[in-house]
Amino acid sequence: MRKFLPRAGARKARLSEVPEPADRHERARGEPAPAHCPAGHPQQPAQEAVQDHTGGPQDVLGAAEEFLALYHREEPGAGDPARRLAEVRDEIAATGTYRHTPGELVHGARVAWRNSSRCIGRLYWHSLRVRDCRDLTDAEDIARECATHLREATNGGRIRPLITVFAPETPERPAPHIWNEQLIRYAGYDTGTGGVVGDPRNAGLTAAAQRLGWPGGRGTPFDLLPLIVQGSNDKPRWFELPSDAVLEVDLDHPEDRWFGEWGLRWHAVPAIANMCLEVGGVCYPAAPFNGWYMGTEIGARNLADTDRYDLLPRIAEHLGLDTSSDRSLWKDRALVELNRAVLHSFDRAGVTVTDHHTESHRFLSHLGREERAGREVSADWAWIVPPISGSATPVFHRTYDLAERSPAFVHHSGARMRAQGGDLV
Repeated sequence: MRKFLPRAGARKARLSEVPEPADRHERARGEPAPAHCPAGHPQQPAQEAVQDHTGGPQDVLGAAEEFLALYHREEPGAGDPARRLAEVRDEIAATGTYRHTPGELVHGARVAWRNSSRCIGRLYWHSLRVRDCRDLTDAEDIARECATHLREATNGGRIRPLITVFAPETPERPAPHIWNEQLIRYAGYDTGTGGVVGDPRNAGLTAAAQRLGWPGGRGTPFDLLPLIVQGSNDKPRWFELPSDAVLEVDLDHPEDRWFGEWGLRWHAVPAIANMCLEVGGVCYPAAPFNGWYMGTEIGARNLADTDRYDLLPRIAEHLGLDTSSDRSLWKDRALVELNRAVLHSFDRAGVTVTDHHTESHRFLSHLGREERAGREVSADWAWIVPPISGSATPVFHRTYDLAERSPAFVHHSGARMRAQGGDLV
């Protein structure tokens, strides 16, 4: 298959210097959302849907009426709500669906972030920028706009919260889909002997890309995966991201130079790509969005989990820690140093990142603002509390309402299958 744009040059990494996981687990481990991310976990979202559309005309109409009431209540300058509701009713009666105005789309996307119960970074929900690409259904056009999304979100390192919304699902036409969990992912090459070079989480999608004709990268632990995009009424196709669309941060430790010699890095923009934006009964399955990272997502999960890059044993060995027993707390000590390295490296590179202590205080500020606005905030305690030093943060010491609200970001039944390679593995 023809490449979308010239392949991003893979930076050299030593295969022998990044440990491979001892085994590849079949179960999908959790991964938290970015701190300023409009949705929850990419594999275990706050809401699950069992089909790729929201229902028949009556279901759509009911959801549309609820959303339009919310929109006109919160945006009093949006015009005559009675006239707009009449237009929507007529459109649904004629076509089974309706098209949001630009203002409705923007507000719906922002409120979906506000409603994301597993996201700690909702203080800035109203700052989400919305790119309206609803007229695009072709895979090549979508891949090109995904690259544009990354460039605009990266913003020279000052990461912007951004969403790009592609064509919705309609009764007459299926929506396009992006198979990748995130726009930027690292390949995981199955060695055939139970190990994986790279990120084991992406081994299925890597195999799928190769079956579609992707020749693979250089075989390093940090080869960029291509996008796999399925246009409306089309088969999935692969597209390599251009190098100028992907900013990566080389990781180093603030005191020990040994860390930088390992060739570790991580990408700057966490753009979730396979969750559906549902607004007022309309489903947008291809709507990649991003915030910026909270350091623990990289340092306490992506690089530390035993079925991801599993770096803690190697760090502990370098630090000379006693790993013969968990009671020595070697994992805890190694984890802190790994997270220090992530924050130090992003700061040194001038790339936006936040820490779990700061973000916990910001979340409480969000709660206060929403309460003053007369709105209840739903939150999942298990996801709001950071994966390290939980009890040292203020979000630990309280309970939260778990009610799900709409608009929302959800997973449809096929999203997880596609992210694992679908029927192509």
